[in-house]
Amino acid sequence: MTSQESTDNPAPPGPPANTGAPLGVAMIGYAFMGKAHSNAWRNVASFFDVPAFEQRVLVGRDAAGVAEAAAKYGWAESSTDWRSVINRDDIQIVDICAPGFMHAEIAVAALAAGKHVLVEKPLANTLAEAESMTAAAKSARSQGVQSMVGFNYRRIPALALARELISEGRLGAIRHVRAAYLQDWLVDPESPMTWRLTRDTAGSGALGDIASHAIDQVLFLLGDQVTEVSGRLHTLTSHRPGRDGPEEVTVDDAAWATLSLASGAVASVEVSRVATGRKNSLKLEIYGEKGSILFDLEDLNELGFLDATVPVREQGFRRILVNEPEHPYAAAWWPQGHVIGWEHTFTHEIRDFLVAIGNGSPPSPSFEDGLTVQRILDAVEESAAAKSSIIQLAGVPAAALASRVPTAFPEGA
Repeated sequence: MTSQESTDNPAPPGPPANTGAPLGVAMIGYAFMGKAHSNAWRNVASFFDVPAFEQRVLVGRDAAGVAEAAAKYGWAESSTDWRSVINRDDIQIVDICAPGFMHAEIAVAALAAGKHVLVEKPLANTLAEAESMTAAAKSARSQGVQSMVGFNYRRIPALALARELISEGRLGAIRHVRAAYLQDWLVDPESPMTWRLTRDTAGSGALGDIASHAIDQVLFLLGDQVTEVSGRLHTLTSHRPGRDGPEEVTVDDAAWATLSLASGAVASVEVSRVATGRKNSLKLEIYGEKGSILFDLEDLNELGFLDATVPVREQGFRRILVNEPEHPYAAAWWPQGHVIGWEHTFTHEIRDFLVAIGNGSPPSPSFEDGLTVQRILDAVEESAAAKSSIIQLAGVPAAALASRVPTAFPEGA
């Protein structure tokens, strides 16, 4: 389905009238991301004030496997047929944790059925799919049906605080950004094939998997717009063990990109799943005329901040432990100094999605935001194919980057 076709379709039905009954949630996919999202759905109401909901159905391809996961993760029942589930009257929210090649079909169908949709990042495997999803989301939004893409790192308290500091002008004009997301789970060439290593199912490798996070952070933190892209992709291990012998790896192991921003700032992005010794390290360095910020996902409760407006003899990076009640989301959790973890970002994500549905306000990041990231990923691939030539991103509307996550987080968040 093309973007034009989805625009020409009749508007989807609006969400069911609010009867005061709990919102019914169906989640599609129960592996890594399904487990993370299930944990968030199971715990969010214990810490945040959210609309009432019920974990009604968990959907997966293997009947025995999904039934076992549903019992373990707190879902009332399981199913192997997502199409019938999204059309059920007792389902109002569809959470898509399936592999990327399934995102577009499920999301468009769910939105057409009047269901609120949360979909894992990246938005889709291809730019065309992302465009069709965004068109469907726009049409559904006019009927009060909400949608959001799951860039959960926006919900790390330290990064939410970083965004506040930048928006307050504490760093002044941003000059350049370094973003490096490095993992090592594919260092061993004998690591077996998975769906993440095949273009048909994953869309891309490290580029879509983790560069999408890094690029979204550049956009989220700076509130800026990418105008030019150059990039390079590399696959270090061309074949990996499969069920019936060696199978070809058809995605990248590592990617590099340089992003020119509308403000004049420049961002460098480096990602790898073969960086020996790096388990899950997203490092961000943001350098402005008045100060700088440092962050590493492997120390996600800490933010490094340098204020260059104080006398030189007093300058230096300070370590901010982002656990105070005044920090984004932190008031809902533990006493000061009692750190939270990676899994809490999904709880914050579900919290924000539910609150937006309850308020009738568009959640963030939107499918438009996801499409913006997809355009940049697509430009990186185009540049890499043309030997790192510069790709212009003309015509990308600035509004697509305007995040609706408030700089002053809501009370209780």
